[in-house]
Amino acid sequence: MDSLIRTLRILLAPLIPVYRFVIRVRNDFFDKGKFRTEKVNALVISVGNLTVGGSGKTPMVIYISRLFKKLGFDVGVLSRGYMRSTKGYLYVSDGEKIFHDVNEAGDEIHQTVIECGVKAAVSENRVKGAQRLIEDSGVSLIVLDDGFQHRWIHRDLDIVLFDQRFLTTEDKYEKMLLPTGNLREPYESLKRADVIIINRKFSEKQEIPVEIKKYFLRKPVFYGFYHAVGFVDVKNEEFFDIKDFVGQKSLIINGIANPDSFFKVLNSLSVDTASRMIFLDHNKYNNDEVQKIRKEFYSSNSSSVITTHKDAVKLNRFKRELDDIDIYYLKIEMEIENNKEFEELILQRIKS
Repeated sequence: MDSLIRTLRILLAPLIPVYRFVIRVRNDFFDKGKFRTEKVNALVISVGNLTVGGSGKTPMVIYISRLFKKLGFDVGVLSRGYMRSTKGYLYVSDGEKIFHDVNEAGDEIHQTVIECGVKAAVSENRVKGAQRLIEDSGVSLIVLDDGFQHRWIHRDLDIVLFDQRFLTTEDKYEKMLLPTGNLREPYESLKRADVIIINRKFSEKQEIPVEIKKYFLRKPVFYGFYHAVGFVDVKNEEFFDIKDFVGQKSLIINGIANPDSFFKVLNSLSVDTASRMIFLDHNKYNNDEVQKIRKEFYSSNSSSVITTHKDAVKLNRFKRELDDIDIYYLKIEMEIENNKEFEELILQRIKS
């Protein structure tokens, strides 16, 4: 599979100049005012990235939402609702009740609402979506999930995340622009960013290559990382301490962009991860897949199934099919090194 992906990257390389030209023209139109951004009647904080794949936007959206909710802001989250079965605007939650299931709204917005109890909506059109969310909920601050490339809406703060693994990989093709690499825009686009966060997830901090680090100059740069809090029963939300799973043989299933970090943290927690089932990112799960999970669980003689929170919100609807299986998700939280400095900085930017 890796050799096939590498071959495809090489074959698509001639299209990079075309993609670069289109991105440059689009950004020039915004920079010169030919394309205009529209301001909505609320503060807007964008959490985005420069790459495709998992950089940790959802944990960061949860972090920011909790922070400003604690500070007394009426917070709403607006997402595209990636891989949902619906189109257009949907008011997903008033902060207490969820009005649309995970297939209709998307896994990321469901995870965010469950984690921090905020008002939320999904819409491909971020301007109209923000306006409708304000009308429906009266929010005073909107956290825009995956918003860096959505320049039609004015934002008061642009936070850009990078997966540290991407910045330090030696795979030169991965670091190229689409359609060969994983870059949505050239590094020069970071001039629009207000704050950069390098997410090391569960890894140790590494030195960023000089040829990339130069684009971070004169920008506030912080490191983020994940902290494993415990395990939660998918079916009844009962919380369990990490030590309860030490040495346990579990079937590990996930459908996330970069599963290696998930396996790595479980191994660090002394969970046996030899039995694994990996699905595509944002996998919706169906009855056939659930039956395969059941079969693998029993054939591997596992004591439990462990998954991610992102997968758990979709597997929750199969409670009956999984009634005889103990299934848990690893609850993680994002933390920021020098968090006080980071929080003071973004609050100051918002107030100004």
